[in-house]
Amino acid sequence: MFDLGDIVEMKKPHACGANRWQIIRMGADIKIQCTKCRHIVLMSRRDFTRKMKKVLEKAANQD
Repeated sequence: MFDLGDIVEMKKPHACGANRWQIIRMGADIKIQCTKCRHIVLMSRRDFTRKMKKVLEKAANQD
């Protein structure tokens, strides 16, 4: 579904006009960062799954 480092699209765009977010922390809460203005938003996993539209880019494998 989604992993740490993925670029996702949310249902509503950010105030800066971008709609690409990078997942930077995962746990009970998920922290995402706007790829244009670097604003960080923390939301519950439940809210995130409800507000996420689709995964745009999968993260590169980190072995």
